[in-house]
Amino acid sequence: MSELLAAGPVRKMIARLERPVQYRLPLGADEVPMNALLGRGIRLRRDGPILCKHCGRETRKSFNQGYCYPCFTKLAQCDACIMSPEKCHYRHGTCREPEWGEAHCMIEHVVYLANTSGLKVGITRASQVPTRWMDQGAVQALPIHRVRSRYQSGCVEVAYKKRVTDRTNWQALLKGPGEAIDLRAEAARLRGECGSDIAALQEQFGAEEIQDLPEAEAVAIDYPLAPGAGYPAKIKSHNLDRDEEIAGQLLGIKGQYLIMDTGVINMRKYGGYQIALHAD
Repeated sequence: MSELLAAGPVRKMIARLERPVQYRLPLGADEVPMNALLGRGIRLRRDGPILCKHCGRETRKSFNQGYCYPCFTKLAQCDACIMSPEKCHYRHGTCREPEWGEAHCMIEHVVYLANTSGLKVGITRASQVPTRWMDQGAVQALPIHRVRSRYQSGCVEVAYKKRVTDRTNWQALLKGPGEAIDLRAEAARLRGECGSDIAALQEQFGAEEIQDLPEAEAVAIDYPLAPGAGYPAKIKSHNLDRDEEIAGQLLGIKGQYLIMDTGVINMRKYGGYQIALHAD
């Protein structure tokens, strides 16, 4: 007999860095400890309309992982510069929400290397270390620069993207931890290759604005699996827009993905969906 654990609008899973990572799934006012459900059968059922995670408005379609269309078009957190910070236009006086920009973009950021589905470069607010790495499913991560603003972090990232990807292959991510990478050796190599680009940015913004972090230590991250379970050899993705209910045995959790014996689901994709979670 199944047990209703919680129901309500879903938010991205909350991750805490332990060995392994500990996950909680926010549903309405509740936060369900997901590690405790490993090895058990679970059901996720759509349980009402989609609600914008910013304004609460009912929406037929979710934009940008949980927003209604009006919020998607007016909020600074939905602007293109969030995905491409080198396109930040705050300095031109055209930010959609200058106060939000001050609080979230005009603050210290970290440029990092990570091992997700292989080596990648990324950026995050300094306050989001190590949360950002866990959200991406990184098994290793290493800060390489600390900068004073999101725009500057984007400019540094562009220099690195000439040599290394900023993308993750989500299917490869879910097939296992992959091969370990010597991130400090890769950082030294890339600093050498990007040296002239970084020096030019330091001259433009000031050396104190873009700081190297040669002494930073790499962080290793382990993700939870059910006893005796392994990662799937073939990836099938569940879709709550197509299927009102999905069910299966919970085998593992990585990034924002629940890995079941019937397929995987990215919980962050369904922000604002009202979901009822049952466990057998």
